[in-house]
Amino acid sequence: MFKKFIEKPVLSTVISIIIVILGILGLITLPVSQYPEIAPPTVQVSASYQGANADVVMNSVVVPLEEQINGVE
Repeated sequence: MFKKFIEKPVLSTVISIIIVILGILGLITLPVSQYPEIAPPTVQVSASYQGANADVVMNSVVVPLEEQINGVE
């Protein structure tokens, strides 16, 4: 196989030129964004605990919810 390229250098030159042209076309036509917009996943949870103060809600509702939600992917 390599013998063909040695005996016919025109073939290897043409293949090299085609690869370079395709590379240049790819650089020109492919869209590239330096900082693409990535929307992080968001979760909104609403809970009510009648008659509880902030510390009770924090310990009995918020902390367990955060632990469970952080495990979700």
